[in-house]
Amino acid sequence: MTFGDFQAVKDTSFDLPKGKFLTILGPSGSGKTTLLRLIAGFEKPTVGEIFINGQPVNAVPPYKRAIGMVFQKLALFPHMTAAENVAFPLKMRRHDARNIGKQVERYLELVKLGGYGTRRIHELSGGQQQRVAIARALVFEPDLLLLDEPLAALDVKLREEMQLEFRRIQKELGVTTINVTHDQREALVVSDEIIIMNDGAIQQKAQPVRAYRAPENPFVAHFIGVTNFIEAVAVSANGSTVTLTCKGRELVGVLAAGSAGLAQAARCTCAIRAEQVRIAPSQDRLGKLETQVRGQVNDAIFEGERIVYEIKVAELGDVLMKVFDHDPVGHLQFGPGDIVHLGWNAKDLHVFAK
Repeated sequence: MTFGDFQAVKDTSFDLPKGKFLTILGPSGSGKTTLLRLIAGFEKPTVGEIFINGQPVNAVPPYKRAIGMVFQKLALFPHMTAAENVAFPLKMRRHDARNIGKQVERYLELVKLGGYGTRRIHELSGGQQQRVAIARALVFEPDLLLLDEPLAALDVKLREEMQLEFRRIQKELGVTTINVTHDQREALVVSDEIIIMNDGAIQQKAQPVRAYRAPENPFVAHFIGVTNFIEAVAVSANGSTVTLTCKGRELVGVLAAGSAGLAQAARCTCAIRAEQVRIAPSQDRLGKLETQVRGQVNDAIFEGERIVYEIKVAELGDVLMKVFDHDPVGHLQFGPGDIVHLGWNAKDLHVFAK
């Protein structure tokens, strides 16, 4: 998809089985919203074809596609009640007026708004307005539900609550759903599959667990989770196990999924999640962890359920590593300037060829 000389979406192809929940995840400008607009019919692809239920829809206008949408700006009608908002798509599609009331009531119950039908939009909370928008998008039983960052404007607590609600409703109805967000937690929580996009291209399509634990390139490793990166040079490879050197320090890791084999002396980027690194006051407290290094605490941030440490590791070229301690009460706590020891296992160090 191009706009003038700018290519917003590049050679993008994917399929989604019926009844699944897919999230398209990526930073601003990655092409995720353009991709959603193409599916909805608000934009026409420069090349290629879009199929819904096996049928080509490029020539089908948006209002004739069996698609429900929930937008970031909910676009609810303020002069209507909640029930009237939900009934609107049914009336536009000329459903039997005798059945509209029961259908509206059913979907208000589904989104836990039974008894709220007579309220005007301004009389509802932000979360309740979200639920009205969901009911309106689903009431005519579309083939596909599209969600365009509908939770972005909510506060953190409410957003997390609504993420679980989206998943519950989607599972209950079995409606095929495509969600767009830049919120990685939302993507991991609600989705059966995730597409990670950057610069208009799909970087990886996978189940949430695999996208998190087996990123296929440094961008995915960086965008999902808190990840430390170490620049190194390959010394040897035995299957997927790679021996490397960084500033003279030997490291062992595993070749990342999707990466080709490594030549000797090839430059690599190594990635390890912050939660896979252990921190201790002495080396003997790290037990049998395969890689152990010494560092100095640069900062310690208390986040309630965990402490996030930023640690400078001189023997790895003064790299700053982030480490999570999920037991801030039971464990010894460290402060800036403290010398600590870090350790991890080879299987947790993902190696990407440059």
